[in-house]
Amino acid sequence: MKKLLLILMVLMASARLFSQTTQLDSIKAVIAKHPQRDSLRVSMLVDYVLTAVNTNTSQALPFMQEIVSISKELNFAKGIQLGYIYLQIYYSDRGDFAESALYGDTAIRVLQKDTSLSATINIAYLYNNLGGDSYKMGDYSKAIDHYTKAAEIMEKYKPEIIASAYNGLSVVYEALSQPEKAFEYDKKAIAAAEKSGNKASIARRYLNYAERLFNLKYYREADSMLKKSAPLVSETNDVIAMALFYQLRGGNSRIKKQYPQAIADFRAAYQIGIGNDDKYQQISLLDPLIKSLLDAGELDQAKTMNDTLLAKSILYQMPFGRLNAYDNLAKWNLLRKDYANAYRYLELKTQLADSISSDETKSKISMMETRFKVAGKDREIKSLQDEKQIQQLQLRQKSTFIYILIGSAIALLIISLLSYRNYRHRQKLQQAIIDELETEKQLTATEAVFKGEEQERTRLAKDLHDGLGGMLSGIKFSLSNMKENLVMTPDNARAFGRSIDMLDSSIKEMRRVAHNMMPEILVKYGLDTALKEFCSEIDRSGAIHADYQSVGMGNVTIDQTTSVAIYRVVQELVNNAIKHAQAKCVLVQLHHSVQEKMLAVTVEDNGKGLDVNMLKDAAGLGWRSIQNRVDFLKGKIDVHSKPDEGTSVMIEIGI
Repeated sequence: MKKLLLILMVLMASARLFSQTTQLDSIKAVIAKHPQRDSLRVSMLVDYVLTAVNTNTSQALPFMQEIVSISKELNFAKGIQLGYIYLQIYYSDRGDFAESALYGDTAIRVLQKDTSLSATINIAYLYNNLGGDSYKMGDYSKAIDHYTKAAEIMEKYKPEIIASAYNGLSVVYEALSQPEKAFEYDKKAIAAAEKSGNKASIARRYLNYAERLFNLKYYREADSMLKKSAPLVSETNDVIAMALFYQLRGGNSRIKKQYPQAIADFRAAYQIGIGNDDKYQQISLLDPLIKSLLDAGELDQAKTMNDTLLAKSILYQMPFGRLNAYDNLAKWNLLRKDYANAYRYLELKTQLADSISSDETKSKISMMETRFKVAGKDREIKSLQDEKQIQQLQLRQKSTFIYILIGSAIALLIISLLSYRNYRHRQKLQQAIIDELETEKQLTATEAVFKGEEQERTRLAKDLHDGLGGMLSGIKFSLSNMKENLVMTPDNARAFGRSIDMLDSSIKEMRRVAHNMMPEILVKYGLDTALKEFCSEIDRSGAIHADYQSVGMGNVTIDQTTSVAIYRVVQELVNNAIKHAQAKCVLVQLHHSVQEKMLAVTVEDNGKGLDVNMLKDAAGLGWRSIQNRVDFLKGKIDVHSKPDEGTSVMIEIGI
């Protein structure tokens, strides 16, 4: 029965991976149909990477790099942020922690310039990721610092994800041999996950707690938590949780000497690591799989897998993997009674362990000696000398006193600088609050103006259509009846007919003006349909070739105030392309991103272009009206233009 359950879970994981692969192929086909390096392509690339992040991250690398490349060309801050975040995740998954830290720090610096909530939450995610990298490198103090920063942000802005930061702190405290602290954060992580209701997060937290219990040899409690997590693991689409489940169950089975079950579980977890292209996970899982094969007497399979472990450890530069490989080779040769080779591999293992230990010791000695010299702790230096077998290292009391004086002077200078910096910071903060209040006041006034303007437009449109329109139609009807009862000369009949035609033209013109003042289609059918009809009318008029595209607008509901403002902005931009840019073609795009909760409006033309720097001092009402409406919607506007190549205006609005 257990074997059947294992097969079913592996099949479910395979089915999910197949489903995601099909979805990725579909997104890739859509991207291929849109080669233009614009914001719409960036959105498509982001959709691909988000779907691929847990399945085929290696194939997504070119898409991540293209996100950054296009976003830099467009000066698109959001795209640059996302590109760096994805690259940090990519290199972290591969164990390249130097590159991961580089992209992570760069992403944090870029995000700190953005005051939006989504940017703040992304900073929390990055700190959480960098905490994991620091832990894997053995830098526990930095790991605690990163996880704590992540938890502080999550607790304030997104408590439903704080479980991951608590779990990271638990892992670090376990490594520091503080099991009480580790269990404390495990329980916090479980409580936070259960409160969020996210089954994938609950499964991971159960498994992390089970792993901690297992490492501390609380096998019965670990087995209980493992069984508790099994239904959630099989129900969710989280392959990472499934890999950890197999790993823990394999370890439990090995302790119970149930070697076939242990081998099957470790192999399943290793295959998921290959599917995710997680090199650290692969190296970590190969060792227990090989040891289970050796325990089961499967020497040939053990040798094959150990050769893979040794090759990958050298290729990925992970010494702990080589250490395990040498240990396994020593045991393998011992089981075959080849004592000479068994001894040789034990020597190789010892030499490598000494080398690793020596490098770590040198680094620790350097950091500790510096700290002790500044503090003048002679006794601790002597203790360190004895521990590290460093002979005849002495510090004169006079030198120590001088160091302390220099350190005190430097500390006093730093305190003075920090005090001045804090004073300047408070001044800037107060000015920022004043500026924010002024901005809110202006936006409130602008909102009142826009609402009054739209109400007046609506009233005038209604009066024109229902009042004047009705009167003109009545006059036309009366004149038509009079014509049938009058006897007129041919000239008078022609003049009468021309008058009727002029009256028809007046009625049509009046209806056109009323429609432009407040399009009925916008009120009844929404922004997407109204913009599509507007572009079609412009195109039919022959003034310019207008094309309209929309993405993700199927089930989006936008309030009327926002819809009217966006409609007016697009009207003004298209009119500018016709009147001033002398363009032949104009493209209007409307794109809604579910993940970002963002509406992007793009208007591009192939006209003569303009000087973007002159827009700041533009005296005309048109551009000022566009800018005021975008500010009212708390949106962002980017304008790019080249002489004789046209102008592109991109507007982003949160909804």
